[in-house]
Amino acid sequence: MLEVGAAAPDFTLEAHTGEQVTLSQLRGQIVVLFFYPKDNTPGCTKESCSFRDLKSEFSQAGALVYGISRDSLDSHNKFVDKFQLNMPLLSDANEEVCKLYGVLKEKNMYGRKSIGIERTTFVIAADGTVAKIYPKVKVDGHAEKVLEFVKTMGV
Repeated sequence: MLEVGAAAPDFTLEAHTGEQVTLSQLRGQIVVLFFYPKDNTPGCTKESCSFRDLKSEFSQAGALVYGISRDSLDSHNKFVDKFQLNMPLLSDANEEVCKLYGVLKEKNMYGRKSIGIERTTFVIAADGTVAKIYPKVKVDGHAEKVLEFVKTMGV
């Protein structure tokens, strides 16, 4: 698992917008990466909409926000359209970035075990190091907590 102060693992993923997003090319800016389990599910929708609603405040604080899940770009596009999401959603269908960031965990639902994304948010400082990790995120009030932390960082 990553720790605060460690270099954030670099990656390149495709966004629903068609652009390639490479973390190392975002140096000099604060980057918020929120890993979420699945498009169009209640908790993930609520979390994504919370980040959507605070986008201008994150921008004013100098932060870029990206959502990451294992869903396809097609799924991301439908999710974005349905809820007017205003941040890039990155597709990690092959789970490489999820593994780099240690967010894949065994889940047990109705006695059935599976591997899925544990809702986790990382704040990456302008120098490319991990500034804050929010593991096992509870959706209510989460985006607001992340924003308050980002505001303390200053770019």
